[in-house]
Amino acid sequence: MSASPASVVEAAFRCYRSQDRDAALPLYADDFTFTSPQDDRIDKAAFFQRCFPTADRFSEQRLLRVTPADEELVFVQYEYELATGGRYRNVEAITVRDGLIREVQVYFGGRA
Repeated sequence: MSASPASVVEAAFRCYRSQDRDAALPLYADDFTFTSPQDDRIDKAAFFQRCFPTADRFSEQRLLRVTPADEELVFVQYEYELATGGRYRNVEAITVRDGLIREVQVYFGGRA
C-alpha cells in the first residue's frame, strides 16, 4: 500500500527544511513541474538546482494546513519567517499520483 498524498507532501516539506536532497529526490516524479510567481513550469532538475537549496532563507517554517482536495490534489498552507525578518503565508497546490509528486503550483501570500 502506498503512502497517502498528504503524507508524501509532508515528507517533502521535511526533506526541504532539513535539506535532505537524497531523501527528497525519490518523492518527485521524473516529469515533475514547479510553478510559482518566479518560475514557469520548471522541471525537476531546475527545481532541485534553483528552489530546493533555499531553506536557509527561513528562520522558521510551519505547515498550517495540509488538506487533500481529492485523491491526487493536496492544498498546503504554510507560514514562514525570513531570516532577514518578516512573516508570510503561502499556499501550494500539489498533485501526487502513484506516490510521487507530479506538480507543484505556489501562490504567494502576504505578510502574516
